[in-house]
Amino acid sequence: MKILKDQQLTDNTWTFIPDGTDLPDKPIDITISLKRWLQEQGILKKYPGKLGIRLNPEDSVDSLPPTIKNAKLIEINFPTFTDGRGFSLAKILRTHFNYKGEIRAVGQFMLDQIYYLSRVGVNAFALENKENLADAVAMFNEFSESYQASVN
Repeated sequence: MKILKDQQLTDNTWTFIPDGTDLPDKPIDITISLKRWLQEQGILKKYPGKLGIRLNPEDSVDSLPPTIKNAKLIEINFPTFTDGRGFSLAKILRTHFNYKGEIRAVGQFMLDQIYYLSRVGVNAFALENKENLADAVAMFNEFSESYQASVN
């Protein structure tokens, strides 16, 4: 499966593991919920693969631990395209937590939001409709004027 990362199409090597599901026996790259990240640190330290976190809009920024900087990937879930809290989460990760790794938008965001998401620090996009991947690349050049500051 392809994703858009740093304005290029690339393969997705990550798998989201829902709460209540066992971690894989083999070392694959996985993302887990913030709740699981906080509750299972002892188990996660022994996991042989790469670990990432999936943040949901209801996850409080105040509950983000300093260990979030250790995540190789932070996914921000957009359950609906009208929920803009993911924009704030991305900006806070880049500015307050100084997170330098990959921030990936997943879920129900729209193509015309890609440009604005990139301005707040999202650098990867997992589109649910794979037919839109070519159009998504073009979205970075869709707007010539910006009205808000960028974290980039």
